[in-house]
Amino acid sequence: MIRIGMGFDVHRLVEGRDLWLGGIKIPYHLGLLGHSDADVLIHALCDALLGAANLRDIGYHFPDNDPQYKGIDSRRLLAQVMHLLHEHSYEFGNADVTVCAEQPKLNPHIPAMQDQLARCIGCPTDCISIKATTTERLGYTGRGEGIAAYAVALIEKKS
Repeated sequence: MIRIGMGFDVHRLVEGRDLWLGGIKIPYHLGLLGHSDADVLIHALCDALLGAANLRDIGYHFPDNDPQYKGIDSRRLLAQVMHLLHEHSYEFGNADVTVCAEQPKLNPHIPAMQDQLARCIGCPTDCISIKATTTERLGYTGRGEGIAAYAVALIEKKS
């Protein structure tokens, strides 16, 4: 059985934090605020994968009031999500992620993000599509107040 899931995440940009997206640290004077490393790309992907398997959402599995997740590298969360999928007999198919940000420019970092995610998931890099877009200066992302990410993931139940 083939299943599809959709995920979304957003975090505010603030001073004094590193900017982590897709498992890589991106040079920028602002970072995303959150309980973990606030990697919106990975969080949206985790939600897409969990949703496809009908396993609730990232906040259910990794609550933001649990001290064990304070500052955690989101790649570790993705690895735990993949473990959950495997426990429920699901295989990863592919994922398509869109990140909405005015700044910084993300296109130069996409291959490194794909590599990081493919390593976490255990798939070829061409199974991970990442796109960067702006919102044409509209809304909170357009004003540079935050970064949002949307993800769609395909999984398949093993026989």
